[in-house]
Amino acid sequence: MQKIALSIAMLFFLPSVVVTSVASEPAPIAKELKQQLLGSPIYIQIFKEERILELYAKVGNEYRLLDHYPICKYSGGLGPKRVEGDLKSPEGFYQIDLRQLKPDSHYYKAINIGFPNEYDRAQGYSGRYLMIHGECVSVGCYAMTNNYIDEIYRYAEAALRNGQTKIDLAIYPFRMTETNMQRHRNSTYNSFWRQLQPGYAYFNQNYQPPLITVNNGQYVVNPSVISSEKPSRYAFTQTK
Repeated sequence: MQKIALSIAMLFFLPSVVVTSVASEPAPIAKELKQQLLGSPIYIQIFKEERILELYAKVGNEYRLLDHYPICKYSGGLGPKRVEGDLKSPEGFYQIDLRQLKPDSHYYKAINIGFPNEYDRAQGYSGRYLMIHGECVSVGCYAMTNNYIDEIYRYAEAALRNGQTKIDLAIYPFRMTETNMQRHRNSTYNSFWRQLQPGYAYFNQNYQPPLITVNNGQYVVNPSVISSEKPSRYAFTQTK
């Protein structure tokens, strides 16, 4: 009955058509539906240049924007984190499970993003305790105000306790339109960002988190050739 009621609510509260440019922020769902989605599977995207964290929830077969939150602080500018102590905030594809929630963090509440993941380790990157947390202080993390991390944390915990085993998290340097890629074409990180761009494009087209694997030390988005052994999703390292 709850699923039927939620489907009916979608007819009233979800916009039928939203016409935006590819670089525009998506419109959040109606506030009346937002609370009903607590406990639904979620997906998170972060955009450094825009200083925005987007929180999505699964509605039917698609993920729809619950809300977007300004990032109070992050460290080190654009580009991936490479070395522990470089004060850079990571970029790439990560996953979060229940063990990575830190309700008693020194920086209010925290969510460990799982750096380094399989890709990071293949590059020899190092670092620990990279979080999304409160207190608006960053030394390599993504810092939010306490009010914003309260809400993000609440949806993450509810989703994981309600059966979602891992929350996919995509961290991009900017909205990865071709226009923005051309604007940054001379960056030393351009080849790395080209690995991330298909993940951004896939979600915008399908409203589903992309399937990410790591092959020969490179991100591969939605691999079309599947071996006899089912590939795993991208890995993460649990830190305390």
